[in-house]
Amino acid sequence: MKELWVEIDQSASPQEKETLLRLSESIADAIIQDTQTTTLPSKFSIIFLTELSEKKIAQLKNEGKKTAWKISIKGKEDENKAVKAAELGVDYVIINCLDWRVIPLENLIAKARGKSKLIAEVTTAEDAKLVLEALELGTDGVLLKTSNPIELSKTVKIVKEQMPKITLTIAKIASTKPISSGARVCVDTVDLMVPGEGMLVGCQSAGFFLVEAEVNENPYVNSRPFRVNAGAASNYTLTSLQGTRYLSELKAGDEVLIINREGKARITNVGRSKIEFRPLLLIEAQVDDTKIKIILQNAETIRVVTPKASKPVTELKPNDEVLVHIAAKGGRHFGVSVPEETVIEK
Repeated sequence: MKELWVEIDQSASPQEKETLLRLSESIADAIIQDTQTTTLPSKFSIIFLTELSEKKIAQLKNEGKKTAWKISIKGKEDENKAVKAAELGVDYVIINCLDWRVIPLENLIAKARGKSKLIAEVTTAEDAKLVLEALELGTDGVLLKTSNPIELSKTVKIVKEQMPKITLTIAKIASTKPISSGARVCVDTVDLMVPGEGMLVGCQSAGFFLVEAEVNENPYVNSRPFRVNAGAASNYTLTSLQGTRYLSELKAGDEVLIINREGKARITNVGRSKIEFRPLLLIEAQVDDTKIKIILQNAETIRVVTPKASKPVTELKPNDEVLVHIAAKGGRHFGVSVPEETVIEK
């Protein structure tokens, strides 16, 4: 779990300070006020070092105290000092990159990882997201310096809120039917997927099939692990835990969900949405008294995820088992769930 430290900017109004302190006490791992770290209930106190002394660090460790070294990275010399602090056993190295941000972070993540926890100072939720993804591994946390309670709330969502699993259910294929050619959408993401991963797609907002990414090798085309051939342009896909979009709406930069067989989800972005006209296949599946449908390209490379593997849509037969997500009852208004609304989808 990534750590969130909060430094309350002294430019904040008394009311803002009170709000920030109240919010921070419930979710922050540490709070800094007037350059001192407060002790939070059931958490820890931190000693900010004024000099790098191996003897002093060892003494504080023996006393059961955490140590931190804060440094502004202006060049290679400061970067080397940060690495030295990690090698001496400082618990936390807190860095502020004044000019360049990503490259020094990547260097420090590579050199200090496993020796010390790296905390990056930021002032916005957007910057928090950037540093937490640097060199894929990201920093161990962020120190948000702010006078804005709204910015704190946005940062909490990025640092602390883990995406819950999506419930997947076994459905049985009821029928498959070739239909005419139509507009189908390939969603090329900026991520790479593995077997058992893909996107949740369906004709109706009531239910979604887990359509596997093009991760399988075959004699005729190379695998494209960044791509989900998601079917008809009118299909829905989940783009967040609460929202859907029509495939026809997706464009470069938009967010979509990647799901695996266990229901673990992550957000990625669209790199390109490619619409072409291809022969299509209507697939119907049944879960208890609920029938759901999907229209996919009628080709051997398009696969839906099953409980143990995946299967080309061209090989699906009645009673074959596939993984689906059954959504909450009700309708949707521009992709937002409205459980109370009565909607009949055919």
